Amino acid sequence: MKRSILTSLPILLFFMCVASCGNKTRRADRPDTIPMRPCPEFVAENAMRSIVAQCEMGPRVPGTPAWKACGDSLVAWFSALGLSVSEQTTTVTLYDGSTLPCRNITASLNPDNSDRILLCAHWDSRPWADNDPDKQHHKTPVPAANDGASGVAVMLELARILSQADSIETGIDFVCFDAEDCGTPQWFDGDVESEESTWCLGSKQWALQAQEQGYQARFGILLDMVGGRGSTFAREGFSMQYAQPVVDMLWHIAQQNGYGHYFPLRDGGHITDDHVNVNEIARIPCLDIVPYHTEGPSSFGPTWHTINDTPDNIDPNVLEAVGQCVLQLIYNDAK
Repeated sequence: MKRSILTSLPILLFFMCVASCGNKTRRADRPDTIPMRPCPEFVAENAMRSIVAQCEMGPRVPGTPAWKACGDSLVAWFSALGLSVSEQTTTVTLYDGSTLPCRNITASLNPDNSDRILLCAHWDSRPWADNDPDKQHHKTPVPAANDGASGVAVMLELARILSQADSIETGIDFVCFDAEDCGTPQWFDGDVESEESTWCLGSKQWALQAQEQGYQARFGILLDMVGGRGSTFAREGFSMQYAQPVVDMLWHIAQQNGYGHYFPLRDGGHITDDHVNVNEIARIPCLDIVPYHTEGPSSFGPTWHTINDTPDNIDPNVLEAVGQCVLQLIYNDAK
């Protein structure tokens, strides 16, 4: 995951995806101020508690007891909200030819409505802290408070709020992708045919199944590392190519509602992340909310793929900014 690349995708695919977005997110002639449909408050403290609960189970590396416990808890949490929960279980092959179990979890609100919105995040932990400044930690699993738990936590709070909203009839699917963060470690010195293909393995399996089953959503939003201290979110490159109308709306909402500092009007790089599979395979226009740091050891923040990716490095204000803006977008767009 999370490599900035410079290659451009065919412009034709972008226009195909724009055409598939709903009318409410397709307008390019929005006024400077747009009406905001009243919506509830996103409770960042609930998301914070979820992050802590996930991390207390241990790193959620696929195949480990912590991974199984967390997956079972996700199913229980979504089910307790009255959502329809399904799972896709499979096996994925890693960079070195080894295999791991993969468990994608989907929770659906208003499952009978064909008009759908997709929200997604990965729930697994990276098995190796290969970006840690101390090489002794390079084969230690990442706690994954931000890079994993934060996106899931924001989804859980959104699911709680939306499941209680009588005014939302649009179908919403909350998808927890597995095996996103098992890509080739920096310390591996063997041959890999395509490093990019070793990331985002769970979302690839999900997208292939969605394509086979004919699943569609008007648009999707990927939440990745949405709680780190000092995080701001530039407009990611693939998101702009595939889902620019939704990007424009979300960033506009942020500016208008006082969260512009977190969503500055600047472009970031093209990131290899789960939304690429959603766009390219499932053909659902999907944007990626992912941090873009202009200073420090990584553009993804100082704790990225280190043992310091812990709950004490999460900022509830960042969680609130992301959660409230996504919630407002859903309320503005949903029927």
